[in-house]
Amino acid sequence: MKIVGLSGSIVGSKTRTAMNYLSKEILEKYPEVEFNLIDLADYDIQFSDGRNYLEYEGDTGYVTKQIMEADAIIIGTPIFQASIPATLKNIFDLLPEKSFWDKIVGILVTAGSSKHYLIVEQQLKPILSYMKAQVVQSYVFIEEKDFYRKEIINDDIIFRIQRLVEDTVVLTETYTNIRKAKEEEYDF
Repeated sequence: MKIVGLSGSIVGSKTRTAMNYLSKEILEKYPEVEFNLIDLADYDIQFSDGRNYLEYEGDTGYVTKQIMEADAIIIGTPIFQASIPATLKNIFDLLPEKSFWDKIVGILVTAGSSKHYLIVEQQLKPILSYMKAQVVQSYVFIEEKDFYRKEIINDDIIFRIQRLVEDTVVLTETYTNIRKAKEEEYDF
């Protein structure tokens, strides 16, 4: 099983901090999982120009191919100006319309206000649905008050990150088994 963690912003530290907790959880509890954390701040990503994702080279080609080859993706994103960051939207634009078909997608959000949960419901989930993702029902929503000096200080948030990891792995295994059983029904 291959899972990609995508930290969807090039600025700030809270999303990356939360994604580091998530990475540690996956590596400790599921060592058999091939996990790759992609922090967009570490890459030089081109703007989407409508080409097929396979035609991009360098960092852009690497990131899009990693996402397309994954069985599951956990997207970490901050909320800026009541929206997802342009860097994350650009990743979606670089990928094909049905790129999340048969993929499990988990969501982890950092925000300055409790009202920003609406961005997940009204912007992020519809994009993921359009791209045919199987979205993990419960997502992790972390507010400013849950951080102190680049550490998560709310134990409930850590528990929810653990649960997001578990749900993502279990759903990915389940969907993989269902697809395999369905494919075995065919005689060719």
